[in-house]
Amino acid sequence: MNNLGERLFKLRRDKQLSQEEVAEKLNVTRQTISKWETNQSLPDFDKVVPLCELYSITPNELFIELKKEKETKKEDLDARNITNKKALGIATGVVLYFLGIVWIMIAIPVMNMNPVVASAIFLLICGLATGTIIYACIRYKKIKELKETKEDKLRKQISNVVAIIVTITYLIISFKTMAWHLTWIIWVIFGLFAEILKLIFMLRSSNNEK
Repeated sequence: MNNLGERLFKLRRDKQLSQEEVAEKLNVTRQTISKWETNQSLPDFDKVVPLCELYSITPNELFIELKKEKETKKEDLDARNITNKKALGIATGVVLYFLGIVWIMIAIPVMNMNPVVASAIFLLICGLATGTIIYACIRYKKIKELKETKEDKLRKQISNVVAIIVTITYLIISFKTMAWHLTWIIWVIFGLFAEILKLIFMLRSSNNEK
């Protein structure tokens, strides 16, 4: 059996009992039996012995299933929490990148700030953004390494294609304008795109787990 609910469902079917009949014997509602069998809730402690007697199994067998079910639910919850915190960290880093780009766009032409000072502040913001993303990825790494999913492969393929396009664009623009001191911003934009893409796929994965 994959889980406790499926096991309870099979035991009831083996006994050729309906949910109404089981509910009547255990003095609970039919909805309660349904929730047990669909893993929406677990049997109360005072129902364990009558349930075991009804299905001709030992309490120990059911307790083992209950323990496994609780551990599985805890692991799933921990994994979702870690994914959500990691997504929040990456999102914060992405926002900082946006702020950095906005800053460099207005600091010199609009605020007439010294280019050196403006660039230093821009690099500081980018450093904070990068540090935030790296910290989130390391701190909230999943407890169990999961196999690479189709979505992970798709995301990597998209990133690789975009990286090639960005490299070609960067070289063409840089050689044409010879503004190497400015065109490096293209890579900041690419890094921003990569993190946004990662965040989108992470949020989709988190929603699918729910």
